[in-house]
This record gives sequence, structure tokens and C-alpha cells, in this order.
Amino acid sequence: MKLYLAAPLFNPTERAFNARLCADLEAAGHDVFLPQRDGIESEAIDASGEERMERVFELDRRGVIEAEGVVAVLDGRVPDEGVMIELGIAHEHDLPVFGLKTDERMFREDQHLNAMVYGVLDAYATDEETLLDAVEAY
Repeated sequence: MKLYLAAPLFNPTERAFNARLCADLEAAGHDVFLPQRDGIESEAIDASGEERMERVFELDRRGVIEAEGVVAVLDGRVPDEGVMIELGIAHEHDLPVFGLKTDERMFREDQHLNAMVYGVLDAYATDEETLLDAVEAY
């Protein structure tokens, strides 16, 4: 399956987690678009400011639309805002979304995710093994 890996990528720990998850998905036979590897850096965009932001958005938007499914890392007190946009794009293009939240913080005491986030997910996992199983089962 051709997958887009939507995840925060703004510090070394996040990028390392994403790279490991991507490697696991690829080892399972999936073709993965990983924005930190296949996004802006791969295109060597020579732009700054608004033009750069627009080009990053369009490159990642195209990555989502061209995928057959999206794996979304939902860790954090609230999920990353860029990941939320990518989920919205996936949902509007009828792509399956596989959510992964390894973070034990909850949205509410009885709820791990905001209902609007949960509503776009086709599968939800709290560990990588369960996530890989859900993608495989799809």
C-alpha cells in the first residue's frame, strides 16, 4: 500500500521516531512518503517566506492525495496542527486513516482523542505493532 506518514517532525526525537516507524512500514512491504525525507528537502526548493510555505503545503498535499492511505502520529497534548490538516485532506479524498497515539495523555479523562480527530480514523492504535496489523488488515 502507498502510505503517507503524517507526523510532527520538528525535533530530533520526533524525526527519529518517524524514521523508525517508516522503516517498519517499509519492511512490511509498504511504499511510504515521509515528509522529512521525501518532502521539501527532496525537492531542494529555493524559495523563502510565503512562497516556501505555499510550496511545502502543495508538495505535502500532493503526497497525501497520491497515497492510498495515511498513517497519522497523534502524540502530544494535542496532535500537531499540520497532521490535522493532512487528516482533513485524506478524509475529503476518502483515504483510510490509521491513527497512532503512544502518548498516554488524554483529551479528557474518558477520551483519548477529540471526537473530530477520532471521527476521521479508520483504525486507532496505541502501539506500533497494533498499527502495523491494522494497516495490513486493510
